[in-house]
Amino acid sequence: MRTRLLPLLIVLMAAVLLALGVPLAVSLASAQQQKVVVDRIDDTAYFAAIARPAVDTTTGSRDELGVLSRELQSYYEVYDIRAGVFLPNGRPLTDGPATWSLPKTGEVFDAFKESLLSRRSHDPKQVWPWQRGRLVIASPVIRDGDVVAVVVTDSPTGQMRSRILDGWLIIGAGLTAAMLLAVGAALRLTGWVLKPVRVLDTTTHLIASGRLKSRVAVASGPPELRRLARSFNEMADNVEDVLEQQRAFVADASHQLRNPLAALLLRIELLAFELPEGNEEIASVQAEGKRLAQVLDDLLGLALAEHTEADLRLTDIGALTAERVAAWAPTADAKGVRLVGDCPPTTAWTDPVALSSALDAVIDNAVKFTPKDERVEVTVASNGTTSTIVVTDNGPGLTDEELARVGDRFWRSGRHQNIKGSGLGLSISRALLAASGGSLSYGHHEPHGLRVTVTVPRSAPTH
Repeated sequence: MRTRLLPLLIVLMAAVLLALGVPLAVSLASAQQQKVVVDRIDDTAYFAAIARPAVDTTTGSRDELGVLSRELQSYYEVYDIRAGVFLPNGRPLTDGPATWSLPKTGEVFDAFKESLLSRRSHDPKQVWPWQRGRLVIASPVIRDGDVVAVVVTDSPTGQMRSRILDGWLIIGAGLTAAMLLAVGAALRLTGWVLKPVRVLDTTTHLIASGRLKSRVAVASGPPELRRLARSFNEMADNVEDVLEQQRAFVADASHQLRNPLAALLLRIELLAFELPEGNEEIASVQAEGKRLAQVLDDLLGLALAEHTEADLRLTDIGALTAERVAAWAPTADAKGVRLVGDCPPTTAWTDPVALSSALDAVIDNAVKFTPKDERVEVTVASNGTTSTIVVTDNGPGLTDEELARVGDRFWRSGRHQNIKGSGLGLSISRALLAASGGSLSYGHHEPHGLRVTVTVPRSAPTH
């Protein structure tokens, strides 16, 4: 979530900074140019003032004209700004440098024509740092309401563009610093806001994995998320209490029913002595009583399996599987089934007692449903992250619909109702494996039969 929220915040902050920085940069450039334009207007006004007497004396003394000429030449030499006084017909009265003349086109000529209308030329267009333009300012020399000459200045823009660029660099540095500060604040903010969410996600995963004692710390984060964490902890407490009550009920019920059931079976045995030997009804009652006792034992085992904490340790599952294969070999031989195992040394993190019990249930089912003269194979393998124990048989197998339900409590295929069992063995195995981080999966075995895969992690638990 942080990788999605943080870019959004950064983009928004960048947009805000650009919305502030771009107008500021434009305003800075405009201010720098306006400063130069005002200075040039003052200069043209000064030259127009001293040019008026010179224009008046064009037919007489040349002193005022000489003063004007020296001022323009000195202005050009000091500031490198061309300046000239031109008569209405375009002929130069005097200028600096002396070689400068009024062009027939361009910005200088347009400003000159505009000043002939008795008004100063308009401010030039904005010059940007990447443009090598010039600033042209023209001001009329008016006598008795008539324009008798025009003062024109043509200024280079190199220094002005440098100042604009320096100002932009300062603005850019400020925006960069502000952006870095905003990114740091966004990192802290998203971390503070999302930390309770990450803790909540981790705790939810732990509870879903069977560690019902896990709870969310509510010490930090926004008030809404702290309130959510408290509500989550209350919900987890209630769920744990309900599950604990269910386990206690199942365990107590199975335990309390064992004594009256044992007494009932004993009375049935005594009653059998009073009936003729080989009575089918009494034999059926005895078989159902024993089946009920097995169901109660399995219920108690399931309640204990769901309640017991796993004792995880690094285990050689190859040796453990070979031991269980050897333990079930006499049962398989008695039924005429070949039980073979390929169990190379492989280590994994699991509860050896839970894994042994799960393997007993899986191998028992495989041998139970495999016809005579067929075989059951047990194979141990591993990859980088998990180890697997695959048990395959050549029995009748299950359909796709049955595979979706195998492992449910008390579920048995309609084709196997006459085979001994309670339908709880695989449920107990799944509960035992889940407590230790393992899993149980089912599939088809070609050409026929069932494939059961027990998966356990090879890495140590991180919690």
